[in-house]
Parts: sequence; C-alpha cells; structure tokens
Amino acid sequence: MNHPVWTTTRFDIDLRQPQVMAIVNVTPDSFSDGGEHADTVAALRHCEQVLREGAHLLDIGGESTRPGSPAVPLEAELARVLPVVREAVKLGVPVSVDTYKPEVMQAVLDAGADIVNDIWALRRGHAVDVVAGHPRCGVCLMHMHRDPQTMQAAPMAGDVVAPVVEFLQERVQVLAARAVAASRITVDPGIGFGKTVAQNFSLLAHQSALAATGCAVLAGWSRKSSLGAVTGQAQPADRAAASVAAALLAVQHGAAVVRVHDVRETVDALRVWQAVRDAA
Repeated sequence: MNHPVWTTTRFDIDLRQPQVMAIVNVTPDSFSDGGEHADTVAALRHCEQVLREGAHLLDIGGESTRPGSPAVPLEAELARVLPVVREAVKLGVPVSVDTYKPEVMQAVLDAGADIVNDIWALRRGHAVDVVAGHPRCGVCLMHMHRDPQTMQAAPMAGDVVAPVVEFLQERVQVLAARAVAASRITVDPGIGFGKTVAQNFSLLAHQSALAATGCAVLAGWSRKSSLGAVTGQAQPADRAAASVAAALLAVQHGAAVVRVHDVRETVDALRVWQAVRDAA
C-alpha cells in the first residue's frame, strides 16, 4: 500500500480497508446494465440501494465505454450526469464521475464531486489543467490501448505488464509536475481496454508491479468479457460470482479500491476475507 489515504475533494478515504466503488451508469447502452438507471430518479434510487448494500463510493458515468461504443456529445453527457451528481453529493459518501471530457470534469467538480475517473488518464484537451487547478480532488488514471471504438479490434501485443506500468508512471509524473500529490491519485490497469483475455489475467497476476507508480490501485473487473471467456457465461449479468472472485483476487494482489456492479456480494466476500486476515 503506497498511501493509506486517498485524498479527495471532501473526504480522506481510508485505504487500509478495501473500498468498494459502486458503478452507477446513467446511460442507455452500457454493456451490463444499460438503461436500468438511465434517468435521474432511477439513478439516485440505485445510489441509495448500493449504499444500503455497503458501497463506500459511488462512480457515476454518463457515457458507455464498452468496446465499439460511440462517443456521447458533451451536452448530452452533462444532461445525464449533472442532476445525479448534484443530489448524490448529499448522500454522505465520496462521489466519483467517470468521464474523459474536461468540461464535464469541471462541471461535476463545481457541483461538489470528489473524484474524476478517466479512462484516458487526463490525455484529452485540458483535463490535466482541470485536475491540477482543483485544490484536492481525487483522480483515477486508467491505461487504455487505442480508443473504445478500436481497442478490442487491435489489442496490445506481447507482455503488457511493463508497458502498462510505464504508461501509468508517466501520467503520474505529468500530474506531479503540476503539484498534484500522489495521495490524490489512484491507478487502474484498464482491464478489457485493448487487452486480450490472457493479458488481462497477466495484469491481475502481476498487479503488484503497479506499486512502482507510487499510487494506490483501483481495479475494475466487474462483469468483464474476460470473466465470461473463462466461465462460459455469455451474459454480463451472469458473471456476478466470477466478478466477486476477481475483486477478491485484485484485493489480495494489492488493490485498494474495487469498482463493481454487484455490491452486496462483493462486500460480503470482502468481510470474509477480512475475517481471515484478522484471524491470521
């Protein structure tokens, strides 16, 4: 563990215990739950439900980044996300927003959001300026090969652990040069974002290599197609057990935060893991 605390806008998140980040997709087309929480009322109801189930953080997104997904216009994303964020920040937990658009980042931070979760690792437009200009917001930097439209059509070749670590180190250094402390940053190896099944599992097996970035690790395995590839479960919603197993393994390999759809199941599994660790 590189940092016992993740510094964010309103909260110093204690990373000595694994943190469960609940996925709240305010989208009609996300790969697993598209359309289920696509309006503000439904999204907020889902936020309240996952908090009852034990989630520690909320991650709100208004654009699907599944393989082949089309980009969403700025105004459409703002219309989906902002009303949810304005209410979610009243729920007493850290609120993350999954976006790569600097304009959305600025708007949600102005509305009180705590964390920017960016699949592009702040490589688009003036995203670095937005985060560096904020006194203490948290940020998650993810590795992605190519872009959502093409990443799985032409995934990475060869061993991926070293290139992923090198990329994330470079992005952390960009922020360090702008006086963004490492305690504000988590890094995400980007499972499923331009990698083969074997490469994704290699990243999990060698996840401890991400400690070289100096930042805490956030892992997002929930319902991913690689889990379907090894279990034979074609439908994302049928991958809950595999997702829980992957989350537990990610924590076992050093992840401080796991981003999940199946909150209650993941929280229960981590309680068992914690009981074993305490007994040892």
